[in-house]
Amino acid sequence: HCVLTYGHVGADLISLASLLRIPVYMHNVDSEKVFRPSAWNAFGTADLESADFRACANYGPLYR
Repeated sequence: HCVLTYGHVGADLISLASLLRIPVYMHNVDSEKVFRPSAWNAFGTADLESADFRACANYGPLYR
């Protein structure tokens, strides 16, 4: 598989994953550039990656 893009689109792809409730970890995007829904703050703000997994586990997949 190959994807070719122009520019830095990592933050956009992580934002799309958060809207689709797909947790993402192991990335090199600055935390200021990553969009997380405000409802996810209820799952913690100290360790954002584990909070993403807890939010996704709680809300479940958007599409089945």
